[in-house]
Amino acid sequence: VAGESSTATWTVVWTDLLTACDRYRAKAYRVDPVPNTTDQFFAFIAYECDLFEEGSLANLTASIIGNVFGFKAVSALRLENMRIPHSYLKTFQGPATGIIVKRERLNKLGFLLLGATVKPNLGLSGKNYGRVVYEGLQGGFDFLKDDENINSQPFMRWRERFLYCMEGINRAAAATGEVK
Repeated sequence: VAGESSTATWTVVWTDLLTACDRYRAKAYRVDPVPNTTDQFFAFIAYECDLFEEGSLANLTASIIGNVFGFKAVSALRLENMRIPHSYLKTFQGPATGIIVKRERLNKLGFLLLGATVKPNLGLSGKNYGRVVYEGLQGGFDFLKDDENINSQPFMRWRERFLYCMEGINRAAAATGEVK
């Protein structure tokens, strides 16, 4: 699992000679049996921070848990915990504004903010996605968000989704009299 999630591949490749694989290979520094089981283990794996793009949660998670869950050498796998060094955490800039600015923009000071993730998360057209946004906002949500695996897929390109969402947001704001 450590190798598969870092420098290893299913076969020896000559390009390994072009890099310091030993430096960049994840290290399984401890393996403990799961109590009361015969073939289950806790593996403690360490990664060099240089393996990850600074400030990129997507890169960090894709690197650590990306393709290892399809790794045929293990029959089951679960991420139990992840510790991130302070030096790497400092590379995240955080949101451009804080919650107070969001509340001010939505005119929701002193009130709960109610939000949701658009579902189904995959397969909607841009037009139907915008309709879901309208229905949710008109029905009482303050905001809706994309699911993490929504990008700009062929069935719903980002620009199309954005335009239909803005139409839904504006219609919901007009219908409710609230900033959305």
